[in-house]
Amino acid sequence: MRLRLSSFVPGDLEEIGDFIAQDSPRHALRTLKLLRDKIKEIAKQSTLYRLRPEIAHDTRLAIVAQYVILFRIRNKTVRIERVLHGNRNLPAPINEID
Repeated sequence: MRLRLSSFVPGDLEEIGDFIAQDSPRHALRTLKLLRDKIKEIAKQSTLYRLRPEIAHDTRLAIVAQYVILFRIRNKTVRIERVLHGNRNLPAPINEID
């Protein structure tokens, strides 16, 4: 499947990296690598992740440490919508997705 990132994802990753780097630049780099690797894995095996209609219609979720990657599958394309800390209120950011 093809992979696309929403316009939110680069900012989400930057915010995560900046926040972690305040305490540990090495840990920030490691976490960002884990998140990027998971995004690649999602593109290859997207249907392994179950639908999460309680979050939003046709949305799926992958977990990496304390972060969640929210994505959708449409027309043979995996679109990563958001990458967020798991403690965030998920419905609010999902409502922003076009």
